[in-house]
Amino acid sequence: MGNDRTIRRLSALQESASTARVLNLVRVHKLFPDNESIRTSPFFRNKVLDRCLIVKHRLRPNEYVHFKVPPTIVTKILIPIDGTDLRYGAHSFFVGQNDYEKLVQDTFGQDLKPGSRDRMVLDLVTSLPTLDPFLLKEFLAKNDVHPAQAYFAISDGDVQRMFDFVRQEIMALVTLSAGGGAGSVAYASRLVEKLLSNAPDAGFEPLRDTLKLTDQEYSDGMFCWRGFLYYKWVLGDLMKPMTDVLMEIETTQGRGPRTAETSTYIPQARSTISRLLVKTSTTVQEKLDVYNNAYFQLTRMNQPAAFREFLLSAPAMFYDLGEQLGAMQHIISFWRYRFPAGERAMVGHEDLMDIFLDFEESLSFVK
Repeated sequence: MGNDRTIRRLSALQESASTARVLNLVRVHKLFPDNESIRTSPFFRNKVLDRCLIVKHRLRPNEYVHFKVPPTIVTKILIPIDGTDLRYGAHSFFVGQNDYEKLVQDTFGQDLKPGSRDRMVLDLVTSLPTLDPFLLKEFLAKNDVHPAQAYFAISDGDVQRMFDFVRQEIMALVTLSAGGGAGSVAYASRLVEKLLSNAPDAGFEPLRDTLKLTDQEYSDGMFCWRGFLYYKWVLGDLMKPMTDVLMEIETTQGRGPRTAETSTYIPQARSTISRLLVKTSTTVQEKLDVYNNAYFQLTRMNQPAAFREFLLSAPAMFYDLGEQLGAMQHIISFWRYRFPAGERAMVGHEDLMDIFLDFEESLSFVK
């Protein structure tokens, strides 16, 4: 890919909001230059690292050489060359690549040595399949890491809607364990607060004993259960905007001069992106149905075995689900950020091609 296209795509990433695939720390500092909480509770203490872009990146074949055993998804760090503007390019590296230890020591000194606070935070970010702000914030908090709220684009309204959704979901478990009654809603609310707290295990000990899980199995399963509930809520929220975005992807026309490359690529990319996005949403729903069935068996049939199997298998499914739903979230949120609803899309053919290339890359895991 040519240098002009690379710079255009970097600039587009820099100006966009954070998504499930991109954590834009550059933009946070631009939006909140005088925010005291960012100074006192930074995401990374190293000032260079705290002004980077972090991207969940699917390795291309030509990038396999950077790893002894190439993973499918890597965490990529992009550091603007001039410190604030990606239009001038960026230094980049993959977490865990062959020369990783020397590279981070040369770039960040002792701030990223093994055992340091920033290294621990970066390792946590790397271990998650998604950069979704809600799950990222919760996962860091679970590990006693609490960056300033400004790093996470989560509104109070979204938190409340998530709480209400989970409370409704938990009601079936409350009915099973407490028999319903006037206090059920209050009891469900207390359970939701515990499930969405930094210590979600608390309050569910009878369930752990019923399912005969070890402490580690139970802790991992509870976090992933919380993730599945969040993913279920997100998918429901995405379906309407996904339909609108798919229609706009099919109909938005580029402006200005065309090239042979854009004339050939854009029409086939429309079809490919639509097909892959629909297939991804179907796959996500199938994975969520594993949870739906297990929860039904537990709460409606009083048969806990399926839910036990779900909690044991949830960590592995959680990773795949995060990648798949994260791609959907990225495409829909990036498109809507670039082209607000109700406004006529104004975009050149080259820029439209860059957007579609990014979307195809996001969906490259779909067979």
